Amino acid sequence: MRHTSLKIIFCFLSSILFVVCESNAQEEFNEKHIEVSLRMIGHQVLLNSGDSISRVLPILKENGNYRLQFESEFEFTPDKLVAIVDRVVKDANLAVRYIVEVEQCETKETVYSFEMDNLGKSDIVPCADRSQPKSCYSLLFTFLPPEETISAITTPIEGSSNERHTVLKYSLISVLLLLVTIGLYFLWKRKRRSSSNAHLISLGAYYFDKRNSELIIEEQRIELTSKEADLLLLLYDAANTPVERGVILNRVWGDEGDYIGRTLDVFISKLRKKLEFDSKVKIVNIRGIGYKLVLDV
Repeated sequence: MRHTSLKIIFCFLSSILFVVCESNAQEEFNEKHIEVSLRMIGHQVLLNSGDSISRVLPILKENGNYRLQFESEFEFTPDKLVAIVDRVVKDANLAVRYIVEVEQCETKETVYSFEMDNLGKSDIVPCADRSQPKSCYSLLFTFLPPEETISAITTPIEGSSNERHTVLKYSLISVLLLLVTIGLYFLWKRKRRSSSNAHLISLGAYYFDKRNSELIIEEQRIELTSKEADLLLLLYDAANTPVERGVILNRVWGDEGDYIGRTLDVFISKLRKKLEFDSKVKIVNIRGIGYKLVLDV
């Protein structure tokens, strides 16, 4: 049962790690996609003002919003700005509802703003034809959830895509830490059980109880005769090393004289039968020499 539980935990941990990595990769991809799209907007805004040389500066993320900055001053007409932004946002599938605020660099004053709704048209486009003077501007983008989901928003997990990814990531990390703790507890318990009882020997998936002459695997106890226990202990002490037949007979049976013919082979056969639950624990015959207990660690 313990080994089965540890295998299940390991598989689950692997799945959690895969999901977390996939979530991080998707989140990183989304951020890159947004940045590239916003830089395209910046490029189109500069071209519309007659500037094909100036650079669009790196995108800044501020409290979930995105700020588009420019190297040089420019002028713009509100209706053209709205058209440029909406076209790129739609082509890049960034959002169906969003707010754009144009801020003056030095004063941080919002000189123009508009909101686009689910119908693909701006609710507020004031001064559409009035050209704004040439100056240093930055554009602040706020992406909003679709209107049909607003009423369902009760927790942060129902918010933006980034928020959902963040909550999912930390939820998975919490589960991961819990499972790691459980796994470490099982390992600690197993190690403590082995170390706290000097009569228990770890033998692959088994525990060999020398005092009670038993093999323990999961919750099953397999009784051993005194000779079987002595034979197994002798082979274990020389694990992965051949033990001569004569040495085995002398150590286990001594001068008792109660063995004849194939007695040793019969006991070996019985031990093999009782160790069959773990294929990594084998008693092999070394022709012309004796037997060897093989432990695949």
